[in-house]
Amino acid sequence: MALMTGEEFVESMRNMKLNIYMFGEKIENPIDHPILRPSLNSVKATYDLAQMPEYEDLMTVTLDDGRKINRFTNIHKSTDDLIKKVKMQRLCGQKTASCFQRCVGMDAFNAEWSTTYEIDQKYGTHYHDNFKKYLSMVQDKDLTVDGAMTDPKGDRGLAPHAQSDLDLYLRIVERRDDGIVVRGAKAHQTGIINSQEVIVMPTVAMGPDDKDFAVSFAVPTDAKGITMIIGRQSCDTRKLEGSQMDVGNSEFGGVEALVVFDDVFVPNDRIFMNGEFEFAGMLVERFAGYHRQSYGGCKVGVGDVLIGAAALAAEYNGVPKVSHIKDKLIEMTHLNETLYCCGIACSAEGTPTESGNYIIDLLLANVCKQNVTRFPYEIARLAEDIAGGLMVTAPSEKDLNDPEIGGYVKKYLKGIDGVSTENRLRILRLIENLTLGTAAVGYRTESMHGAGSPQAQRIMISRQGNIGRKKELAKAIAKIKEQE
Repeated sequence: MALMTGEEFVESMRNMKLNIYMFGEKIENPIDHPILRPSLNSVKATYDLAQMPEYEDLMTVTLDDGRKINRFTNIHKSTDDLIKKVKMQRLCGQKTASCFQRCVGMDAFNAEWSTTYEIDQKYGTHYHDNFKKYLSMVQDKDLTVDGAMTDPKGDRGLAPHAQSDLDLYLRIVERRDDGIVVRGAKAHQTGIINSQEVIVMPTVAMGPDDKDFAVSFAVPTDAKGITMIIGRQSCDTRKLEGSQMDVGNSEFGGVEALVVFDDVFVPNDRIFMNGEFEFAGMLVERFAGYHRQSYGGCKVGVGDVLIGAAALAAEYNGVPKVSHIKDKLIEMTHLNETLYCCGIACSAEGTPTESGNYIIDLLLANVCKQNVTRFPYEIARLAEDIAGGLMVTAPSEKDLNDPEIGGYVKKYLKGIDGVSTENRLRILRLIENLTLGTAAVGYRTESMHGAGSPQAQRIMISRQGNIGRKKELAKAIAKIKEQE
């Protein structure tokens, strides 16, 4: 099958029978719902861009067997693949100024590829074959796949098997000849309502008592027993008002969901881990590494838009040449490009796994994500500083266009000559959207908690930092000899 167009993707989602709830009501038509549609448009953009000749090298891959696929379904076979992944993500961030939602599936593919191979090597299982057949189907149909890792976790001080409510970590509740039955939930699932499939993975390293929780598989998102409960975002109901200006980014966005698996059946050929607890940590670590690399691309692309918006706000305010404004824009650019450097560096230092696909340098990937937990916050602060208080005190578009009071708004909230009040307010609303509104979930807050909390990266940096070797280097330079 050829690559899907954006419209074909939308129609494929329209045919799904997803069980979605929002504001206490079941959503019968999520495709056209004004709150949900912008998130669908962000995924649609990944299909549209793949159809454009100027982006073909970044957005698509031609496999050894001649199949042309979307890069979001690719298995990285070289450092060049890893680098192009980051460049593709920056492009998508630039084009949508939001989360475009296919990264988690791509990162899950690559983590599953190598982990299933190594499980099979130890136990003689058939998980790698299962996964290869599954991935080939996804590539041929050009599907969007959600990667589901984060469990609700309950008491973080207790292992999965020790929870008072065992369902707080997704688990196997029945093993049958033809498959397994699972129960539990996955939280913060960005883009799952716009995905045809979901790959479920464990969320922590596990011990022998956690065998039922060491499970990985794939099922359609409209499988029986799956319920999606949409999370709230700041300013989300503005999308119901019909104002293009007031939402800041009217076309694109992202939404998250709490996804409940209520006794969902998984057939044998879609199981990628079934009780091999000692490999749970490997799968988590590899997925997290790939996903932390991703943030060196996607967040940088959104950062490009925010920097551009701040520069326009300064221009419309009449202060583009003021020294402290120029210095703030320089600092924003410096921070954003530093994140990109980290994403490219961990890619360029990638190495092959036993299975043949390439994994990033885990230390540098975690350094990348640790910086992402900080730099976007400073970029957002500087953008708000440049924009000024009107960003959060401006009247609505209805006030701007009201026959009685609109004249006042246009007169008193005007900036420089030659730029309409409407355009000035539009750029301020975009900055609000990226730093405080619905897109802040996909930029600022997600920068903190996406792909693991800041402490998770610090733990990995400690493990990968090789302090022992650095001590030996210092001893050699200082001519230190150990006493016998």
